[in-house]
Amino acid sequence: MSEMIKISLPDGSVREMTLGSTPADVAAAIGPGLAKAALAARVDGELVDLSRPFTQDSALALVTARDEADALELARHDFAHVLAEAVQALFPGTQITFGPSTDDGFYYDFAPKDRPFTEEDLPAIEAKMREIIAANKPLHREVWRREDLIARWQSEGESFKAEWAAGLPEGEELTVYWAGPPRSEGAWLDMCRGPHLPSTGKLDPAAFKLTRVSGAYWRGDQNNAMLSRIYGTGWLNKKQLDAHLHRLEEAGKRDHRKLGAEMDLFHLQSEAHGSVFWHPKGYAIYRALEDYMRRAVRGAGGKEVKTPQVMDARQWEQSGHWGKYREAMFVIPDEVPNTEDDGPLVSADAEWMALKPMNCPAHVLIFRQGIKSYRDLPLRLVENGCCHRNEPHGALHGLMRVRQFTQDDGHIFCREDQIVDEVQAFCKLADRVYKDFGFTYAIKLALRPDQRFGTEEMWDQAEQELRDAVTIAGLATPEYGWEELPGEGAFYAPKLEWHLTDAIGRTWQVGTIQSDRVLPERLDASYIGEDGEKHRPVMLHRAIFGSYERFIGILIEHFAGRLPVWLAPVQAVVATIVSDADGYARDVAAALEAAGLLVETDTRNEKINYKVREHSLAKVPYLLVVGKREAEEGTIALRTLGEERQRFLPLAEAVALLKAEATPPDLRG
Repeated sequence: MSEMIKISLPDGSVREMTLGSTPADVAAAIGPGLAKAALAARVDGELVDLSRPFTQDSALALVTARDEADALELARHDFAHVLAEAVQALFPGTQITFGPSTDDGFYYDFAPKDRPFTEEDLPAIEAKMREIIAANKPLHREVWRREDLIARWQSEGESFKAEWAAGLPEGEELTVYWAGPPRSEGAWLDMCRGPHLPSTGKLDPAAFKLTRVSGAYWRGDQNNAMLSRIYGTGWLNKKQLDAHLHRLEEAGKRDHRKLGAEMDLFHLQSEAHGSVFWHPKGYAIYRALEDYMRRAVRGAGGKEVKTPQVMDARQWEQSGHWGKYREAMFVIPDEVPNTEDDGPLVSADAEWMALKPMNCPAHVLIFRQGIKSYRDLPLRLVENGCCHRNEPHGALHGLMRVRQFTQDDGHIFCREDQIVDEVQAFCKLADRVYKDFGFTYAIKLALRPDQRFGTEEMWDQAEQELRDAVTIAGLATPEYGWEELPGEGAFYAPKLEWHLTDAIGRTWQVGTIQSDRVLPERLDASYIGEDGEKHRPVMLHRAIFGSYERFIGILIEHFAGRLPVWLAPVQAVVATIVSDADGYARDVAAALEAAGLLVETDTRNEKINYKVREHSLAKVPYLLVVGKREAEEGTIALRTLGEERQRFLPLAEAVALLKAEATPPDLRG
């Protein structure tokens, strides 16, 4: 008699199955509808193929398209395999390497036999992929002996796969997947951990698109062979694909680099790679944000400070950043001539310095000046602090990833009993700021990483304090996207993260607050408690914008360049229809300037439609058109960006309207 095992289902029911049966068998036993819909399974929490046999009593959750995260991961993984099979069918002699899923699709790296692939190859590859999907090939998992798999790859000329298999840890199970019946004619083999869908036919042939081709080094090492990487985007159905392609199209229109050039806001160039050249209009946005944040933190009890750009390496060593962060720091050693080759040589008694990558150690040094009492806490230090990080060249991306940036940084030094209240207060401040900019957000708690300083008890306490503060503030709910992220904290502290959602549904992680007991200990910060003894303060690292550069990039893309009037670098342009109105245009501009608006006049000898089009492209919120009649009547024709119609208003009424719009939200009555 066959041995029976118990399979526990999510609804609490238990099914008895024969040992060696599979999740597919359980799905079939429940009903034909579920058997058809099932894509994979979670067995005791692990995602596995439907065909994986049970070896013991297990908890089972069947995965269907409704389980979107798992289903998308599976589909994208399978699209990558289908891509590789299609390429080898169309281009015999091409070697395969590996191809993972990505956040919105997949890619696969190839070593072509004759020439690198180009984007002209993509339509034919897509067509072949659809053939493979339509063939509904079963995907079958096998476990192979290491030497057999290496021999197989070597015999087929797959040198990259052979190298990969040989480099895997001894004792690791090596698995392959066949597309088609194993070892049958036309079956295709790849090495993969899995899991996979039951067959290629579970993919929607209308739900993917190959997007681009690039070069990539084998194993990411520039000393290795150059490969051809083909990228694609993959989804569960055509509706999801179309929505994604629409987002990409919108993102292209909103690209802050493109709009930044059109609006004459900033530029980047190789002479200062990774740093921003702010033009007058771009710097006006920067200053408006800086003024706004100064008011916000002043209202929350912040005290602004300014700290040095360059600090002794011993300070960074003591803080722990030298050991954990050295490769990302710009280091400044003393140098003396080398008489042998005239090259630089660091002197034996060199004093190593570094450009600061963050502000926190400097703020501890300010805290340490003078004796602090428990009555002095909380002490909220804030700084618009310029930092430098030696980001890899390939990681730089417009304003979103730079080497020189300014943080709206702050550090709250407080007692243990003040932590929850201070975090709650910060949550309220961040909520008000993000709402002023029209953002919704999710809050996530990033927990201890594997590599960290501090004791387990210290981390337990810090994580729970952040949890408590968010819970008391009413933000640890599904409405606010509350989620805990294991392993995502900093090496010295757990952190709350604010993830903003922009106008086209993308998310951006910006604000944080971290509860840190490590740095005060390492840098010997202390205060005198009510008991007359020395105590360590807790240091709350906090930022709302994150960095001015990146936040401006996010704002440009969120608003597609049509910034709120109070942030716009030019809030209004007064444009003339005829030269007879030039004097009146200057009077109108003067009235607006007196009301505090940023105004330009356009009295060029050009047609008004040309002027309207030009200032619309520059994303000027308001255009005040004046001609001879407006000059005689003391009125203006008001055009709002994005609207076809114009309104005729008395000048005083127009000035009042624009003044209200140009007032920052925190200063409105």
